[in-house]
Amino acid sequence: MIHIVIMAAIILGTIAISLYLAKTRKAEMKKDPRINTHYMSIRDFLLIFVMVAAFNGFHMWLYQVFYARGLLDTNIRFVINFLMTYVLIIAAFITGLLALFRQTSWSRPMKKISAAVHKVAKGDFSVRIPPLRKDGKKDHVEVMFDDFNTMTQELQNVEILQNDFIANVSHEIKTPLAIIQSYAAALQSDTLSADERNEYSKTIVEASQKLSLLVSNILKLNKLENQGILPAAHPFDLGEQIRRCAVTFEDLWVRKNIVFEADFDEITVSYDENMLEIVWNNLLSNALKFTNPGGNISVNLKAINGYAQVSVSDTGCGMDEDTQKRVFDKFYQGDSSHSQEGNGLGLALAKRTIELLGGTITVESQPEQGATFTVCLKM
Repeated sequence: MIHIVIMAAIILGTIAISLYLAKTRKAEMKKDPRINTHYMSIRDFLLIFVMVAAFNGFHMWLYQVFYARGLLDTNIRFVINFLMTYVLIIAAFITGLLALFRQTSWSRPMKKISAAVHKVAKGDFSVRIPPLRKDGKKDHVEVMFDDFNTMTQELQNVEILQNDFIANVSHEIKTPLAIIQSYAAALQSDTLSADERNEYSKTIVEASQKLSLLVSNILKLNKLENQGILPAAHPFDLGEQIRRCAVTFEDLWVRKNIVFEADFDEITVSYDENMLEIVWNNLLSNALKFTNPGGNISVNLKAINGYAQVSVSDTGCGMDEDTQKRVFDKFYQGDSSHSQEGNGLGLALAKRTIELLGGTITVESQPEQGATFTVCLKM
């Protein structure tokens, strides 16, 4: 009778724990939909229960055998010793089973992630942790592995970008420095004519201006990429700001005989003016650089569904799909024929600024059909 009560209690306990595990898994899936199983699944629990129940059944069978043979009355000491030994065996078995479960479900994945973290700490961002489960399901450990792999992938990408950035900066700085050094040395010659001296001096000035612009843009980009707190925003007339930026390029578009068109709605926005000037100056400079003499540039400002939409269009050389994908990358210049007129940081600066302000910037273009850059900002 006692055994029946114990077995009933075990069965009810098993059902209760199974329901608890199922409820826990549902709650965890609401927090993170990637989790679809648990460390201790219902299947694992039932497996342990069946094995313990089998041992208990074996004990009941032995008990009945001893009782049928009358050994319980004549050999009480033996029965007591047997039961004590049986309890110790059961305890040792369950302990070993739980230790094995802990090894497979906890210690082994912790060793894997510990070894991977150790490699990352040494600067190896290529390390990835393969999944432990073969059924495709994910528990907390598998999700942690996925997040770790995502983190190391991002760290590896950042390292590649940083190395490329340093290499590009070194190359871009060396070029104007070499020009300045070469022409400065040539100016020391006493055989140069006045026209040659003026030409060499002009070249040195242009190279130094390009170097100054490069350093200024690098500092601006570095500040924007590490900027977490935005400057205080103030309301201002967006159309008036774009007009002021456009006027600063008036000499250039007149010199290239470019038709400049503007169509602005009256829109007031609240941002930091200095940050947005970076965007308009770079977009206008980019359009003027790639538009041939006699071409057209148009700037439009419209209010659309609560957004201020600014589009800068040109009739320049345009770009293909591959160039459009990389046009906002640092130091990338799709048209090498204009490489001397910039350093490939202008559009990267514009994009980073717009991202910080919570807006978007896109480009539409076709080869030999010009390009249109569109900026959307919340009004």
